[in-house]
Amino acid sequence: MGKSTLVNRLCQSREAIVHDQPGVTRDRTYQDAFWGNREFKVVDTGGLVFDDDSEFLPEIRAQADLAMAEAALALIIVDGQEGITAADEEIAQWLRTRDCKTLLAVNKCESPEQGLAMAAEFWRLGLGQPFPVSAIHGAGTGDLLDRVIDLLPPKENEDENDEPIQLAIVGRPNVGKSSLLNSICGESRAIVSPVRGTTRDTIDTNLVRHGQYWKLIDTAGIRRRRSVNYGPEFFGINRSFKAIERSDVCTLVIDATDGVTEQDQRLAGRIEDQGRACVVVINKWDAIEKDSHTMVSMEKEFRSKLYFLDWAKMLFASALTGQRVDSIFALASLAVEQHRRRVSTSVVNEVLNEAISWRSPPTTRGGRQGRLYYGTQVASRPPSFTLFVNDPKLFGDTYRRYIERQIREGLGFEGTPMKLFWRGKQQRDAEKDLARQQTNNLY
Repeated sequence: MGKSTLVNRLCQSREAIVHDQPGVTRDRTYQDAFWGNREFKVVDTGGLVFDDDSEFLPEIRAQADLAMAEAALALIIVDGQEGITAADEEIAQWLRTRDCKTLLAVNKCESPEQGLAMAAEFWRLGLGQPFPVSAIHGAGTGDLLDRVIDLLPPKENEDENDEPIQLAIVGRPNVGKSSLLNSICGESRAIVSPVRGTTRDTIDTNLVRHGQYWKLIDTAGIRRRRSVNYGPEFFGINRSFKAIERSDVCTLVIDATDGVTEQDQRLAGRIEDQGRACVVVINKWDAIEKDSHTMVSMEKEFRSKLYFLDWAKMLFASALTGQRVDSIFALASLAVEQHRRRVSTSVVNEVLNEAISWRSPPTTRGGRQGRLYYGTQVASRPPSFTLFVNDPKLFGDTYRRYIERQIREGLGFEGTPMKLFWRGKQQRDAEKDLARQQTNNLY
């Protein structure tokens, strides 16, 4: 019918996956919309089929039921070019059993002249005035939105709190990301299935934990690029990558029964490259036979393969039983706090001086020794430091890792990556010469 296309049009976004095949949308997805003086949320649901219980269709109906239960207004989308179908009449009858206001939008009415005639047929559904619209071109959507905000309940006084922390749940297919989201929410928020690629859209969920507002972003499972064909899975994975970029902290979910795979390592590297805070969640802990030493030995093994995330906290949990699931928020909150933290220059230099006193910078065979003059934090999200030295080439990778380790031990920053920029005297002189030249050119 073009539901997701219309959702993207109403919300002025491209978040909902649109593809020329039926059944692309499965879960219910939320987007923010604005019209006139009102802000509201639009919930996209999968296509409803009542006479078929094949793959995912019962779950899609359950998700639509949950969406209707919390909605103030239901918008039914029909195909103006196809006319009234038996499926449309079934959905209209289903809507009459729900205690919710209803609007009828007749999509694919690209022609203004013929649109009214095409829409007139749908008066027979008994759902009130049909609005002819074109999701692709936007025709008629303004009149539809005018009616939407007329039917919305009065605006409530909004609590002006800080923006929610955005937590992205990422991982390979079938590691239990959607099960983890459902366990956190205490409801069937996302469809769970052993079939790979069940989740396609990114699913945003707002909730409050420990007095803090959170936005959880469930993402599609990310496979290797060469294994993915162009289509819904391709678009879902692209949205998963965007979810990592817009998140404050990522929960990297790993299957305890599979261990750390090559794809897990790639995802961990992408989280670090994007500069996101991270918590590593080892899911399906209930499926592991264990004794008092199992957790210690498995953490050591997993960290050896995720060595570039050695700064991230690791949590062994079970989405199925709920074991340690709530602890994710405490670790994620700490990681975000460190991700946003700033430290004064004097404190940074105390740590650097201590590090140098224990281990002096390296000396070359020619007798040249590196000198670290001072350092300062230049940014947060992630914490970034500029270290001023005589020549960056004199500081090898081993010593650079030593300095980063000393900064972490002295200042904390657990759960977040760090960036160190090494600037030499020649770089500073070149910058001063360029600034002097630009000043002279002004006169």
